[in-house]
Amino acid sequence: MALTDVKVRNAKGGEKQVKLSDGGGMYLLVTPSGGKCWRLKYRFGGKEKTLALGTYPEISLAEARQKRDKARKHLAHGVDPNEVKKAQKLAGEERAENSFEVIAREWHEKFSANWSPSHSATTIRRLEADVFPVIGSRPIADIKAPELLKMLRRIESRGALETAHRIRTICGQVFRYAVATGRAERDCATDLKGALPPYKKGHLAAITDPKKVADLLRTIDSYEGSFPVKCALQLAPLFFVRPGELRQAEWTEFDLERAEWNIPGNRMKMGEPHLVPLSDQAISILNDLHALTGEGRYLFPSYRSVARPMSNNAVNAALRRMGYDKDTMTGHGFRAMARTILDEVLQFRPDFIEHQLAHAVKDPNGRAYNRTAHLAERRRMMQTWSDYLDGLKAGAKVIPLKRQV
Repeated sequence: MALTDVKVRNAKGGEKQVKLSDGGGMYLLVTPSGGKCWRLKYRFGGKEKTLALGTYPEISLAEARQKRDKARKHLAHGVDPNEVKKAQKLAGEERAENSFEVIAREWHEKFSANWSPSHSATTIRRLEADVFPVIGSRPIADIKAPELLKMLRRIESRGALETAHRIRTICGQVFRYAVATGRAERDCATDLKGALPPYKKGHLAAITDPKKVADLLRTIDSYEGSFPVKCALQLAPLFFVRPGELRQAEWTEFDLERAEWNIPGNRMKMGEPHLVPLSDQAISILNDLHALTGEGRYLFPSYRSVARPMSNNAVNAALRRMGYDKDTMTGHGFRAMARTILDEVLQFRPDFIEHQLAHAVKDPNGRAYNRTAHLAERRRMMQTWSDYLDGLKAGAKVIPLKRQV
């Protein structure tokens, strides 16, 4: 039976908490001390959850029912009411429920769990710095393309054209989320395609000439800085993962007996787990490193605190110390080095290489390869690659092989 104002007003506390149901999952929780709290019980994602709707008498029965109905509307659109509440709190209580900032924070909270920590932090930082101060308080359904373009032009005017393009993409994702959850009619960011000058991203510097690669590898082996950084420099060409994936590597991800490094999806750019087969050379370096940092979490802990990985500039800074400027070689350049030589010199199949680079490779039927696809071939490729690099360091003339199949 539904509650009445009189029944709510006269409810008394007992020895234990009392729940007075009003229907639709809402109830009044009366504590032993006489406190009265509105609660909504609901299920989301197969789990039972509870949403706090406020306290009585600050929130009347009628107001609590309005809150309940709004929450159930969110559920009907596949949105967790607790995520909405969290987003509203982060945006500030004075913000409108359907403002761009509230919905953007809700979108970020919902999807960032599947992103790498760095991508998650960069995305919310861009929103907080360039978007929320301009359109954050505006109802998302009222924002039109000219208003969005004006904001992007401001970013472009300070010389940050790449940032403007990235923010247009982020805003488009927020608008599409708002459309999917019933709070906007369309994604106006799509109307801005071609409205910004094109941005051509320059390639990160990389050494791909085998003779120069040999010099680099020998220079790395003679590096006189810290041992973890030296190991990172030695492993970077063997793994050719992204710099962030390397520096945040954790010992629990490695199985040296199986010769595998399993990187979880939340640390990968594409959000999918990635498997790196370990060559004999990589295992030897890892065993040496384990003697120094194996008791901790990270392979390459920060110099200041073992609770954090080394800085994102550690490898690049080491390259600079060895005489390689930013226009010659970068930590990211080891990926281009491997991609070029594995293809043009060792002549491995491009799909093997792209899969090992953790790019979005698909099979002939359009399905994404899983992390173990072509694993036997990739193991052989990684060992051949390590042997080839050893040969370069030793000064051997490595004869190009026939294309691997």
